[in-house]
Amino acid sequence: MISSFCRVLRFSRFTAAGLAVVLPAFAIAQRATQTSLSAETHDLNGRTQAALTIHVEGEAGQPATGPVTIKDGARQLAGIALDSQGNAALTVELLPGRHALRAVFAGDADTQASSSAVSEVQAQASSTPDFGISVNPASISLTAGQSGTIVAAVTPINGSALAAPMFVTLSCSGAPDQSSCTFTPENVEILPNATAAVKSNMVITTEAGTGSVGMVRPQGGNAPVSWAALLPGALGFGGLAFALRRRRWLSRLSLMGFVALMTTLGVTGCAPRYNYFNHGPPHNRPTPSGTYTLTVSAQSSDGVAATTHYSKVALTVK
Repeated sequence: MISSFCRVLRFSRFTAAGLAVVLPAFAIAQRATQTSLSAETHDLNGRTQAALTIHVEGEAGQPATGPVTIKDGARQLAGIALDSQGNAALTVELLPGRHALRAVFAGDADTQASSSAVSEVQAQASSTPDFGISVNPASISLTAGQSGTIVAAVTPINGSALAAPMFVTLSCSGAPDQSSCTFTPENVEILPNATAAVKSNMVITTEAGTGSVGMVRPQGGNAPVSWAALLPGALGFGGLAFALRRRRWLSRLSLMGFVALMTTLGVTGCAPRYNYFNHGPPHNRPTPSGTYTLTVSAQSSDGVAATTHYSKVALTVK
């Protein structure tokens, strides 16, 4: 009887311990997601473009939010942020040859990562010298105040048809407020017969907000000095006002003195030093949190016409 009771007690302990382990696991379980990708290709000026439509949804059809990366095999092409309905659309320019495109949802603390099925597409070849642009990583997450580096790769197309070096200028747009992106180098050179990609480091910089700054007072205070300047002036103007009725020249003199005093007070009150001591230094606003889509542009010109190609980067600011 006693041994049976002890066995039941030990089983109860093990069961309670198992529940203590299992229940937290259920509490922090991530929701599964499903990612879909559709691709339609079309040709433009001898280049093949793929118009991509992405949709990511969670359990019970709930839309997901966050960044999605477009991959061509193991190579990253571009990144984009999902809208509030879990949708995204972008166009990627493809190098000549066959491509295996898929969309990869990164997931977050609440949702699991997922990947779409592969879409096989064929890009046509061209005899015109050109280039393509891709980024790696195509999605980056930063805490406000941090900086991150993305490698932009400019790949020559038909470099053997180049009669002279081709210069490509890189730029970025779509960055949120209180952030910036810079390239090193900003201009890259594609030499004739080149086949290897030329790379540039793209640095994305965000700002961390500073807290409100209390009013800073100058040491020693300026009140005695202010009264020492204003009190005699006020008394002097009072005496001049008393004599205005008798002497006209005193009226003109008082007007000139009043203008001079007001000018002095105005210049002093609006001076940067005055603002600093009485209002404190200005404080910076942080980069707003959220997920953004940045456009990386690569442009080249032969002196007559400009050629521009694009890629996308998904930036998440925490």
